[in-house]
Amino acid sequence: MADLIQPVKNGIIEQKKSISSEASTGNNTLGKDAFLQLLVTQLKYQDPLNPSTDTEFIAQLATFTQLEQLQNLNAATTSSQAFSLVGKNVVLNTKSSTGEVSTVSGRVDFVSISKGKAYLSVGGKLYSADQLDSVIADEYIIEQGLPGIEDKIELEYDAEKPMNVSFKVNLGDGSTVADQVAVVINGKLVDSSLVSLSGNKVTIDKQAFEKLENGNYTVAVIFNDPYLTTVTDKVSLKVSNSTYIAPPEEEVPEDDDDKETEPEIDE
Repeated sequence: MADLIQPVKNGIIEQKKSISSEASTGNNTLGKDAFLQLLVTQLKYQDPLNPSTDTEFIAQLATFTQLEQLQNLNAATTSSQAFSLVGKNVVLNTKSSTGEVSTVSGRVDFVSISKGKAYLSVGGKLYSADQLDSVIADEYIIEQGLPGIEDKIELEYDAEKPMNVSFKVNLGDGSTVADQVAVVINGKLVDSSLVSLSGNKVTIDKQAFEKLENGNYTVAVIFNDPYLTTVTDKVSLKVSNSTYIAPPEEEVPEDDDDKETEPEIDE
């Protein structure tokens, strides 16, 4: 009855906010507190001639309990997922005060929980777990820093005009950088005195090709990084105008012990 009497201020009737208008001023999320307020409001404004039964009240209370458990489970799951990121390499999305979006990458040092929200420590700063963009495996980070050869290289050696041959390599980055290389031609290791490295340029002395017949050869490059990265499918060598003829391989005489002996037959 009291709701029918409205206060008058400066000759104007003041309108009270309706329940719907109050609900619209929230944060558009139905949390535990909002659900409980709706339940209390329903009981407050129920029809006194047809009040809600105990069964309806218990059903709504059970729904409230279920909602609370789901929210607690979601918070626990989020925290568990955040803790599993400790020691992992991650990429985070950040936004500056001017609205500019950028990314931050690094290893997660620890996870902090504040007011039910998880924060990741990366590079000495805390970032919300909601800013997580991607998680990168350690193996991927290592592979990105390994030495190698990007494009295929076809080397040519003309025996009539003998010259050193050179090609460029990627020596890697970070903890997997290399500072020396070894070269294998046709399965045989080239003497280290005939291979030099200047910057990222590998040079093979012409003497390494003197005893090669005409033809195409596979060149393998071995780096001295911690993983001894070996590239076997990027470099090839073509030898032309060579007069060298490899000597025939000597036949290894059979050992008498290796010969099969026929069993003696007693007459």
